[in-house]
Order: sequence, then C-alpha cells, then structure tokens
Amino acid sequence: MNSLSVRALILIAPFLLFPAAVIAQQKKTPEPSRPPLLVRTTSRHEVRRFAYGGTLTLIGPPEASITIEGWPRNEVDISAEIQLRADTETDLDLLAAVNTFVLDEDANHLRVLSTGTHDQAFMRSVAKKFPKTLLGLPWRIDYRIRVPLATDLEVNAGRGPISIANVEGNIRLSAAESVANLKVSGGTLSVTIASGKVKLEIPVRSWRGVGAELRVAAGDITVAVPGGFSGDFDAEVLRSGKIDNSLERIEPRNTGGLEPRKMTARAGAGGAAFNLTVGDGTILIKKAEPSNE
Repeated sequence: MNSLSVRALILIAPFLLFPAAVIAQQKKTPEPSRPPLLVRTTSRHEVRRFAYGGTLTLIGPPEASITIEGWPRNEVDISAEIQLRADTETDLDLLAAVNTFVLDEDANHLRVLSTGTHDQAFMRSVAKKFPKTLLGLPWRIDYRIRVPLATDLEVNAGRGPISIANVEGNIRLSAAESVANLKVSGGTLSVTIASGKVKLEIPVRSWRGVGAELRVAAGDITVAVPGGFSGDFDAEVLRSGKIDNSLERIEPRNTGGLEPRKMTARAGAGGAAFNLTVGDGTILIKKAEPSNE
C-alpha cells in the first residue's frame, strides 16, 4: 500500500467506528417501497442549568438538522421538532414512543442522545416486539440548542445540515453526510465528514486557541478569514481536486509550499495551525465577505 492510500485510509478511518447507531443502521434498514401517508410533527423543549466550561455531547439520529449557538447564560436550552411518518395514527403512536431523545447529565456534562428505530441495540432492550414493518420508516429531529459561550462540544451526526456559532471550546464534529457552517474564533476544532461541505468562518484576525483540523472524504472545505488574518495552513487534496487560495498576505513555509494539491503556508505573522484535508474535492481559502450585521 503506497503512502497516498495510507493517508486516504486515515481520512476515512473515523467512519469505521462512528457512529454505529447511525451509519451501520442506515445500511441495514430497508427503505419503504412508497412514502407513508401520514406525517406527525411534535415539539419538545428542555432547559438545564449548565456551568461555563462544561461539555455537551449530541448523538443525532440518521437524519437531522443541528444548530448550536453560544449565548451569555449559564444554561442549555434545547428545542427540537420530531417528525414521524407512517400510514396510521396507531403506527405514529408506536413510533413516537421510541423515536425521540433522552438527556443524561452530571455536574459538568450533558448528553443529548437520540433514540429510535435506527438503533438495533436500543430496540432490542426496550421494544423487543416492535413491528418490523415500522423499522424502516423515515423520521428526523431538527435540533436548535443554545449553550454557554465557553462550552466543549461533541457532535455525532448522520445526514443533514449543521451550524455552530459563537462557541469557544474544544469542538469535535463527525457526520456521515452534511453541509456544515461553522463560525467560531477559538479553541480546538476537529471536523470529520464523509460526504459534503465544511465552511469555517473565522471572524477575528487571530485564532484564540490551538487551531483546527478539517477533513472531508468527498466534498469541499472553505475557510474564510478577515483581512490581516494570521495563521499557519497545511492543506492537501489526496486524490482528485485542487486548492484555491485567494489570500494576499500568504507565503510558503518551505520550498514547494504552494502547489495545486498541497500547501504549506503562513498567513500574516503565523499562529494557530489549520490542517485541511480532502480526499476528492476542493479546498478554498479566501477573505471573508463584509458582514451585513
């Protein structure tokens, strides 16, 4: 196995382990032959007191939209819309009992765990006689979560858009298929997506923290920074695609540091490290558009 194949394997390795209750079940659960006749959407709201510097873990269902925002309160506010599909009201009632989320909390760690028909282990433990004809029916949860500004995040998602803004902490995001929009200015950021796009907007000239590692197996990465930004960039396209850099104040850190598919460069005075890797796709590093706010 050559070095390129090894790097490609490393890129997709997290999906060999993450998340079993999402990706593995998607492959095993057959889709219904026709769309269900009925749709039911219910709302749920939870609030928990939460200290600055704590950790929020979110395990999403196979399909969801996820929005997480930082705010100046010492509490977590969770709003969720759960959409179920079935042919009868009786079937919807059965699905509503299992397709939901539960909270697991201790002093400084709150876990939001999506449960449902996608998780075989869960179904065996709580609903052994659940009708097999309902297991493949589509459903989703749309989350909007507000957390203290200084919070560590761990997000494991399936399919659907993800937005994270105004949170400073250690952020770890994994998704099977997503368009992720991130607006953060510090901490340690780690993103791994199998298929989709990642856009990181940095609203400050100097990242307050270690830096970021963004990895996409198939898709695009965009990093938008303000004028005068300082940081170190290591970017690579492993197979097919290119790197498009439009920053003016950026220089190679070594010989051959600005190549079409590999870049080792320093913007401004340097600083935090930004490691960007795409298997097949493009990496775009550009100046951010002026804000309308």
